[in-house]
Amino acid sequence: MHTQPLIDRLHGVHTALITPMHPDGALDLPSWGALIERQLAAGVHGLVPCGTTGETPTLSEPEQDLLIREAVVRAAGKAVVIAGAGSNDTRQTVKNIERVADLGVDAALVVFPYYNKPTAAGLRAHVREAARPGLPLVLYHVPGRTGQRLPVELLGELCEMDGVVAVKEATGDLTYGQDLLELTDRAVLSGDDFTYVPLTVMGGAGVISVLSNLAPAQSVAWYAAAVKGDVAAMRALRVQLQPVVRALFAESNPVPAKAAMAAMGLCGDTLRLPLLSSRWPLPAVLAELA
Repeated sequence: MHTQPLIDRLHGVHTALITPMHPDGALDLPSWGALIERQLAAGVHGLVPCGTTGETPTLSEPEQDLLIREAVVRAAGKAVVIAGAGSNDTRQTVKNIERVADLGVDAALVVFPYYNKPTAAGLRAHVREAARPGLPLVLYHVPGRTGQRLPVELLGELCEMDGVVAVKEATGDLTYGQDLLELTDRAVLSGDDFTYVPLTVMGGAGVISVLSNLAPAQSVAWYAAAVKGDVAAMRALRVQLQPVVRALFAESNPVPAKAAMAAMGLCGDTLRLPLLSSRWPLPAVLAELA
């Protein structure tokens, strides 16, 4: 049992895990277990199953439960588990949070509602209801997928609501991130691999990362260099890793990540429609990781 406060344990690198699948689209659970063990061996601070990177829109609830339960068992005493639980339906979000809470996760990742574009009052009510089951919440601000870039003052207010322990801030806008740091004492985790190191230097808590699927040890080292203020190490890792990050987002996430991980022999590159496996030549920077 962890005695360190959860908000402190949220600092660091948390991997937004891809979901391995067999060629017929079924879950590849042996590869899932191996991927988790690789993450833990590299020293990541947290696992985030069933987020966007995990193709959650195409996963059934029983499938999500299998993935989350395995992550909880393997991460026990080693890393935090933050399970994706958000939707654009408040009632369904509450049900999802209750379900993942029963699986033993540390927190729920709750994306702000997408497509229906709620007002500020609606967002406050959504977060209030999401907190009702009592599981700590990590709010997820990702305008590129929700269609709403919230005023930073509103996001700061939502972060301060009861039950919220952190926010995943995925604009990639460092000015926005710095302003948010001044408005909340909750853990501010970057949701953008391009900018998480400078945000950490400014006082951010770390990252929920796609990059760390491929390069967990390097991602942890990059975070550690930021915390220590080791400029030489930050520069060296930037030169190595920024080209990888650019390649990972050359197509919709997690298409390039799965292609690269397949080349590394870590899993297959199968995705579920409407996503398709990448047919473009694997960039040299990803091939080198393989």
